[in-house]
Amino acid sequence: MSYILAFAGSNSSVSINYKLVKFTASLIKGQEVKLRDMSKYPFPMYSQDAENENGFSNSLVEFKNEITNAQGLIISVNEHNSYPSAYFKNTMDWLSRLDVKFLADKKILLMATSNGGRGAIGALEVTEKLLARFQGTVVESFSLPKYGENFDEEKGIINNELAKIHAAKVTSFLKAIS
Repeated sequence: MSYILAFAGSNSSVSINYKLVKFTASLIKGQEVKLRDMSKYPFPMYSQDAENENGFSNSLVEFKNEITNAQGLIISVNEHNSYPSAYFKNTMDWLSRLDVKFLADKKILLMATSNGGRGAIGALEVTEKLLARFQGTVVESFSLPKYGENFDEEKGIINNELAKIHAAKVTSFLKAIS
């Protein structure tokens, strides 16, 4: 059986987006979900010089292979000043150097959260376009605003309306990849 690969676009050891990914993964029954904590995978800042001098790291190749072998992806992207973080963009840059179509035929549940009222919607919108460039298909997206008010680390999403929307998006994503 193939698996779903789930990760956050953040390299923070206390990433709220990774907490949202872990919660989302916990809702999926009957399918293997591989969680990848990106804080354990530092990638150097991409440059042509770095690629020419050092090539591709084993951890990058491993990550790309996990993406290739996954049935679908769950990604929650963090936001810095209304855009995805430099870490996430850098990771996408490195992956695209391995294969510009590294997301070909991949269906994606794209999420974002922040402590603000917009729920990282700026990063979500930019990332959806970025993933399409690499042939990924975002089948569902979900934004969780006011993380501190709407999420509990033990219970997950505690706002009933947002919890229902999230659950429906997860169900739709699972149908799309089956």
